[in-house]
Amino acid sequence: MKFKIGLIWRIVIAIGLAIVLGVLLPKIPTIGAAFTDWFVSLAATFNMIFGGFLNFIVPLIIIAFITPGIAKLGKGSGKLLGLATAFAYISTIVAGIIAYFSATALLPGFIGSLGDGKVEKAGRAAAESFFELEMTPIMGVMSALLLAFVLGIGMASIGSKAMLSVFEELNVLIEKVIAFVIIPLLPFHIFGIFLNMTYTGEVAKVLSVFALVFVMIIVLHFIMLTIQYTIAGSLSKRNPFFLMKTMAPAYFTALGTQSSAATIPVTLSQARKTGASDKVTDFTIPLFATIHLSGSTITLVSCSIGVMLMNGMSVEFSDYLPFIFMLGVAMIAAPGVPGGAVVAATGLLVSMLGFDQTMVALMIALYMAQDSFGTATNVTGDGALAIIVDRFTDSDDTKTNLEPDQY
Repeated sequence: MKFKIGLIWRIVIAIGLAIVLGVLLPKIPTIGAAFTDWFVSLAATFNMIFGGFLNFIVPLIIIAFITPGIAKLGKGSGKLLGLATAFAYISTIVAGIIAYFSATALLPGFIGSLGDGKVEKAGRAAAESFFELEMTPIMGVMSALLLAFVLGIGMASIGSKAMLSVFEELNVLIEKVIAFVIIPLLPFHIFGIFLNMTYTGEVAKVLSVFALVFVMIIVLHFIMLTIQYTIAGSLSKRNPFFLMKTMAPAYFTALGTQSSAATIPVTLSQARKTGASDKVTDFTIPLFATIHLSGSTITLVSCSIGVMLMNGMSVEFSDYLPFIFMLGVAMIAAPGVPGGAVVAATGLLVSMLGFDQTMVALMIALYMAQDSFGTATNVTGDGALAIIVDRFTDSDDTKTNLEPDQY
């Protein structure tokens, strides 16, 4: 049997190895400072190349995933499609706003207490790459989003099968690039970033923030699920806690697969047991697996605020709200691979929040640390939204054969 290490463990190993090497290399007499400087610069060179390629591919990711996604939405049945899309988007935006206010309330004081006096600095500047290589994207992120919407809506309105086929093949092609190039190289990219931070003496502060953000995000996930199922239970007159218990198998399946798409069979099976009609669940659950990412949004917003505060940047709500709204749209472009959501959001992080290459790498590391929990929250919330949509649609086949304690 072939043994395979999961992405999250590869990232953990990369971070641990970077810290160990960053601390030990300068202390080994036979190696010395000259080799350490060269090794860190070599890692910085790889990061420069990988970061440039990532910036280049982001507009293509947006076009390849959002365009056919919007075009396919046009194939749905009117009212049901509209309600499902509206509730999914509202849930995602609410999740982002909750994450913003929670993160801005909890993180500034903690990160401020980890001032420079709390971190042993080596007194070195960050290592630079051996050379610079410019990889200019074919268009900006906003241009890619606008083009994706124009093409997607246009294809849906005229029912174009030929163009849809082209963009579906582009979708497959770009997903292969993500799955076989970007995702496998992410641990090396994160290794370089953490090696550089250890080299400059900043790694202790970063790891401390990682721990707090991780705990905060998990708590926010369960708060969001409680809100979703309280609303669903109130509308359907069912016990929200038994509804959450019914969807628990989908949550734990997603923890293992890290994929909303791979969890669809379990999510669909459990959603039918909540009392929502077969008509609604059969249509909405596969759709929500693509467009409803409340858990991932909580993670992205919380992690991005943590990274910005570490870099002394402003996190005003007036600046962040447009990012949250655009993030809800960009999540449609999230590829169905572990870490796909943060890759899809990279363009917005750079264009709207001003992230640089190091900040993007920190963001990816923070996000990947709990990607499976975000995915589990996404799919579990899908069950609540299916119940809510069912309440607002006329359906003749709504199930009522629930156990008494589910009411």
